[in-house]
Amino acid sequence: MRIVVTGCAGLIGSHLAEQLVERGDEVIGVDNLLTGTEQNLERLSSLEGFRLVRGDVSDPAALAGFEAIGAVCHLASPASPRDFATKPLEILRAGSLGTFTTVDLAQSWGARYLLASTSEVYGEPLVHPQPETYLGNVSSTGPRACYDEAKRFAEAVVSTHRRSFGLDSSIARIFNTYGPRMRVDDGRVVSSFVVQALRGEPLTVQGDGSQTRSFCFIEDQVRGLIALLDSDEPGPVNLGNPDEFSVLELAKVVLEMTGSASAIEYRPLPVDDPTQRRPDISLASERLGWAPTVSLREGLPAVIDYFRDQLSLIAPEGGSN
Repeated sequence: MRIVVTGCAGLIGSHLAEQLVERGDEVIGVDNLLTGTEQNLERLSSLEGFRLVRGDVSDPAALAGFEAIGAVCHLASPASPRDFATKPLEILRAGSLGTFTTVDLAQSWGARYLLASTSEVYGEPLVHPQPETYLGNVSSTGPRACYDEAKRFAEAVVSTHRRSFGLDSSIARIFNTYGPRMRVDDGRVVSSFVVQALRGEPLTVQGDGSQTRSFCFIEDQVRGLIALLDSDEPGPVNLGNPDEFSVLELAKVVLEMTGSASAIEYRPLPVDDPTQRRPDISLASERLGWAPTVSLREGLPAVIDYFRDQLSLIAPEGGSN
């Protein structure tokens, strides 16, 4: 079928679009390239069945003229910690106006709609691990609020349209995805540690490093999204790897796997940084038959190789970002 994928030039969007095209779907990718890159689309652009529309999903004109749409996957939004500080209004628009425009497109064609939400809707969780029934503990005014509240609002838009207007929809709550095509300077812990290790710079651990995260490799994440898209499950559904690591554990694994002699430096913990994050994936397992299969140690080599290549390309232009 013909599927619209917004945010198609980002980490998850580009991999998702590739898998959809390779299985025989036609994909219209929409991206304003604010945080996504054309480099991420190099392989996609060589495949029949993909075309890129450069536009902002917050603007209905970006989606004008699309026909015979079978599904809409809304992934567009800046999503890294540095984006929270530098692109907060763009994040809010993507989660609010962008959700309305993409929902309207899906409604107009009777299409399946998939929202890429986030584990950030759980905020600083008081329940561990986090099931979909947990309502969260989120600050609506803190430095992460632009992202957390944009996604919570997007979920409200989608669930309201499903309940009131019959939208065939589902909501995925994505947990800490990593893999090739991450940005060198996005500020996420996996990319930051790998880049710092490869450059021989200190690995900057925030707080004492005891805060935990659960890291899901991109191939597992995309497989889960497609299973959810192809189902009739409304969600929300957690999609993440329940293997839990402290940030300090991750730093040590990265040092070991890169062979880096970098030191570890401790920095102040950012405001509202969650101390725990681990998905309960019982629902995904029961309803979708999905579970991640790639461990952190199995996924990290591909990320290390990717960033080694990226750093070799930018080094001649003057070094670090």
